[in-house]
Amino acid sequence: MKRPLRGALSSVALLTGLVMTISSCGFGGNSSDDSDPNTLSFLAPIYSDGTKSEWTGIISDFQKANPGLKVNLQLESWDSINDVVRTKLQSKSTTPDLLNIDAYSTFATDGQLYQASDIVDPAVLSDIQPAFAKNASINGTQWALPLFASTRTLFYNTDLFAEAGIGAPPKTWAELTDDAKKIQALGGGVSGYGLPLGKEETQAETSLWTFGAGGGWSDGDKITVDTPQNLDGVRAMKAIIDAGVTEPNPGATDRTPLLNVFIQGKIGMIEGLPPIISQIAQKNPNLKYATAPTPTQTGQPVTLGVADHLMAFKKDGKKTDAIKKFLNYFYSAPVYSKFVSAEHFIPITTSGAQALTEDPVTKAFAATLPVAKFYPSSNPKWGAVQGSIQQLMGTVAQGADPASVLQKIQQAAS
Repeated sequence: MKRPLRGALSSVALLTGLVMTISSCGFGGNSSDDSDPNTLSFLAPIYSDGTKSEWTGIISDFQKANPGLKVNLQLESWDSINDVVRTKLQSKSTTPDLLNIDAYSTFATDGQLYQASDIVDPAVLSDIQPAFAKNASINGTQWALPLFASTRTLFYNTDLFAEAGIGAPPKTWAELTDDAKKIQALGGGVSGYGLPLGKEETQAETSLWTFGAGGGWSDGDKITVDTPQNLDGVRAMKAIIDAGVTEPNPGATDRTPLLNVFIQGKIGMIEGLPPIISQIAQKNPNLKYATAPTPTQTGQPVTLGVADHLMAFKKDGKKTDAIKKFLNYFYSAPVYSKFVSAEHFIPITTSGAQALTEDPVTKAFAATLPVAKFYPSSNPKWGAVQGSIQQLMGTVAQGADPASVLQKIQQAAS
């Protein structure tokens, strides 16, 4: 199952399977440090080649500004971090004080985490985008701090738009289909719209269409797949396939290779993630493109939002002061915005967004944050449902009935 941001990071998060230990930050794995209220253990994933140096610099500067406080950092690849977490949580002495990972809900419902209000000042909490704060909450209580965000937005090839005589990006599905037909008619192996319904991340593309019809995957504690709104979204997705304006065989096409086809200039429109901006700069800097809100049934903007989180484990309760000082420092605008910019994602704080107004990712994606909707990842049944979407949704491209497909996926929730 994809991590919330790992789907956006597949090109970088798997660069290494090695455990990275940062001795300059004092990490030594000593259980004796656990009894020191001024020493924090911090376990985090590797996002990119720069993650090590970024955290090293942040921790070094924090320790200089706070003599007597120490942060021991351990970095793990996304392939290994969940296994490491499970092992470390077997003993209080090895449980990290701070953890950066995707899901937080199991730890929160087990009573292992501090509330967010216990580990940062109110000014930090009020700085977080409301939709992402809500996604880090259970029954109104916030248990984790969003680290940074990934959403989707429409990328379109402006050269192909000009050649096809299209003056503005589409806002509705009807406009999307019409524009895709015009681009498809250009020939030369160009596809109008890229629709990745292969198993890599089918649930993401599908969510854009179900959300775009006013649907969703949950209602309170109940998983809701087989709903009229979701059916409208999947039927619209099938309709654009049947119109013949997508890439060949969309039901078996994964997101990562399809984004590369867009970067090569062979797709008119596709839903993209923040890292695609740096990928375009690296692979095809001459590509002429722009971004626009994701088209929906009515033109009312909505998008898929995902976030990784920072969380703090209670343990013996002696380290709240040190935890709060470190997290307040990290979420200060100069420190936080530099980290987010280096990792090429979207800031989830208002002050971070203001500091990054000229950053290419923030320019393209900041406006999507207020309209983001999320997977019901805190629901224990979501994992099975997501797996079923990945297995079955692509069959609509081979002629499967959308209603039957949704009914089969709904069964995974039971």
